Amino acid sequence: MTEIKVAVLGAAGRMGTQTCAAVEAAGGLSLVARLDKDDVIDAGSLAGADVVVDFTIPATTEANVHAALDAGAHVVVGTTGWDDASRGRVAEHLERLNAARAGGSDQTPGLGVLIAPNFGLSAVLAMTFAAKAARYFESAEVIELHHPDKVDAPSGTARHTAAAISAARAEAGLAPSPDATETGWEARGADVDGVRVHAVRLRGLVAHEEILLGNPGEQLVIRQDSFDRSSFMPGVLVAVRAVVSRPGLTVGLEHVLDLA
Repeated sequence: MTEIKVAVLGAAGRMGTQTCAAVEAAGGLSLVARLDKDDVIDAGSLAGADVVVDFTIPATTEANVHAALDAGAHVVVGTTGWDDASRGRVAEHLERLNAARAGGSDQTPGLGVLIAPNFGLSAVLAMTFAAKAARYFESAEVIELHHPDKVDAPSGTARHTAAAISAARAEAGLAPSPDATETGWEARGADVDGVRVHAVRLRGLVAHEEILLGNPGEQLVIRQDSFDRSSFMPGVLVAVRAVVSRPGLTVGLEHVLDLA
């Protein structure tokens, strides 16, 4: 594919606006459609896009993905609010579509969807480092800090981080983090796969995360800060270029970066 045609959903929003500008400035990509709320998503409105980038809202993002897939486009998703059930429905949709493509005379590569809880390269590295370190520490907790206009909590990034930490701890055979709390559980944050996650909403913040890992006599703190939404654009462009060659569902930008 010599040039990747891109459509952006949520194009009038903060992330959508920056994504449109980044695609227009990038080599090998062309912006063919800008869609926002109330716009119909189909083959006509997507104007032949190879990849659709979704930066809308949690209430509509899953429906947007299914519509884009039905229109024959790959999808990159930056909207949070996904859970196992919604991801599972997208995976099943991809399986059906790609099986039909494989059975036809047209040997078109299978469609792919890449859902990234965070496109910031520093955030992806922080999540990756935390998962690698988690097996060596008795305790692990996550603090995520965002602007007060964010509609979901904990953030998708924090949930993704906690899930990766939990999986690494389970693989290492670690017991749950010690916690003698008997009352006031509401102050201990959300339980995400056995890892406590605390959400802060404060004016002046953009997107920030701290992973706290503790052993007797020592502590490791991994901190990531995104001060401007422009920091997400390199990751968005990586995802757009990668998804066209990754059939099926991919969750997490770390899977298309060389982080082995």
